[in-house]
Amino acid sequence: MNDQRSKNILISCAVILVVACLCLSVLVIAGIGVSLAWPIRLGQGDQIQSPLPSAEDESFVGEVELPGDLAEQLSGIESQVIELRGINLQEAVTHTLISPDELQEIVVTDFFAEYTDQDAQRDVLVLSALGLLPENFDLKGLYQVLYSEQIAGFYDDEIKEIYVVSGSEFGGLEKMTYAHEFTHVLQDQAYRLSEGLGLNDEACEADSEKCAATQALIEGDATKTELLWFEAHASRQDYLDVVKSINLFETPIYDTAPPFLQADLYFPYEKGLAFVEHLFEQGGFGAVDEAYQNLPVSTEQILHPERYPADVPQSVSLPDLGNLLGEDWELFDQNVMGEWYSYLILAKAYQESHQIPERVAEEAAAGWGGDAYAFYLNEKDQSVTFVMESVWDTEKDADEFAEAFSDYADLRWQESDTRILGYPSWTAENVSVVFLQEGIRTLWLMAPTEQMVLTILSELQ
Repeated sequence: MNDQRSKNILISCAVILVVACLCLSVLVIAGIGVSLAWPIRLGQGDQIQSPLPSAEDESFVGEVELPGDLAEQLSGIESQVIELRGINLQEAVTHTLISPDELQEIVVTDFFAEYTDQDAQRDVLVLSALGLLPENFDLKGLYQVLYSEQIAGFYDDEIKEIYVVSGSEFGGLEKMTYAHEFTHVLQDQAYRLSEGLGLNDEACEADSEKCAATQALIEGDATKTELLWFEAHASRQDYLDVVKSINLFETPIYDTAPPFLQADLYFPYEKGLAFVEHLFEQGGFGAVDEAYQNLPVSTEQILHPERYPADVPQSVSLPDLGNLLGEDWELFDQNVMGEWYSYLILAKAYQESHQIPERVAEEAAAGWGGDAYAFYLNEKDQSVTFVMESVWDTEKDADEFAEAFSDYADLRWQESDTRILGYPSWTAENVSVVFLQEGIRTLWLMAPTEQMVLTILSELQ
């Protein structure tokens, strides 16, 4: 998706988000679980061994060395993670203590330095056309607030530093998350996140599906390591800290985020963990390490690890419609939607009344075989034309998606009394929609007018 640009900035720093408690309750009940984040605001735990200095302390002057006892704890966690994960540290990593205000400045001026207001506005045009955001949504503002409030530690793979935000207590949840973050250090040193694995803006813009799959492998690996660390090394006090964290855990910004974004933020952690668990059951971390040499290439492989690595996407191409649309139109975005976003469109529309049941959407998207999409933008009136051609594993899979899409379309638009070239169509204000299926191929087309749809459809048939 085109909003991948903003996500790539964050991926490049291997940032952990507070997106929800996820399986923390399982951790308390069964003794294992998942930590997706390092929350900034936790309650005061009992017997905290090494509280961080507060940014309000007069002695705090920005970037400072970590207190000796905290540095010793981090060093201990690092040694334990190295032993568990089986990757040696090639060079020492620098730790930097920053205040929450400095974190906010980093989020605004570094993470989003190249993500302009115009970029965000265009992304909203695209995402609102897909029904995932309302028009004029402040996407950049949401990202900045979400990341500023929820990050309490991150690894910057460009300058090879782990940043620790002051003001947090270093309890059980923080220790788990540090184990997660330090796993990113080991991954970077062994495989090079940006250069070796392709987690950079240029590569991700060229192939957003492979980028999403790679990120899921990386985060799933770090989450699995975090789990193993907690099982092996957590103290009773760490367990008590996590219990308190669950009771106090709040994500007010995340809770107000659009449904698709909530689910998408989960994806690399939740689905990535399931993917890595599948590999781990087959051959431990040796099998996980092999995946770095043969990277997953689609969200389909992440969602269905049994299909990895054999089931690779089919190549789909679309003709350039620029000349057909006219000089007022420009190609704005083209890439692969993938199984994951095909599901999100059907199940996670911004308007709850437009969402079809999650199970139906999952089954409809599960037969995905490959696709290509393109967005064209008219700068004069900010209108959008969208075309997406998909191929499915079997004709039955194509039938299932076509049926699910028809249910979705009936909820979102008004079914047209007339068919376009014999195919079902829908209309709404300033948009005409048509969907067709031929064998294992489906085509979804949206344009401002029915005449434009007819013209483009005649070209694509």
